[in-house]
Amino acid sequence: MNIDQHDDLEAIRQLKARYFRLMDTREWDRWGDCFTEDISAVYEGAPRANADQPTEIAIDGRDTLLEGVRGLMVGAISVHQGFMPEIELTSATTAHGIWAMFDNVILPTCNFKGWGHYHEDYVKVDGQWKIKKIHLTRLNTQEDWL
Repeated sequence: MNIDQHDDLEAIRQLKARYFRLMDTREWDRWGDCFTEDISAVYEGAPRANADQPTEIAIDGRDTLLEGVRGLMVGAISVHQGFMPEIELTSATTAHGIWAMFDNVILPTCNFKGWGHYHEDYVKVDGQWKIKKIHLTRLNTQEDWL
């Protein structure tokens, strides 16, 4: 591994850390900077405001993703954690990663906990790594309705 590849791996780890922190601190404009404009995201076993909503959410586009997550998180408190990244550089400007994850989302209507894995594709745009594709799979979820 050369120094550029090492720097790219570290930049992707930093990107994912920002993704979690900015979501939890509700810094939506900066959170949006983590993604390409054409982000494609699928969240299995997603937190939801009521039991009638679907547990799988598929969203295309950065603006749509921001609007959807921002709307869900109104009045919520959350902690998102990512662990044990497996990152593969697939070219000088693309990469794939898998992250073990845990999240605890306290919504006004539900206390939610989830365990699973983020499967992500990254692309380097103008020297900055961005998330291009997210597929969050869940091993387990716990919903406690209030």
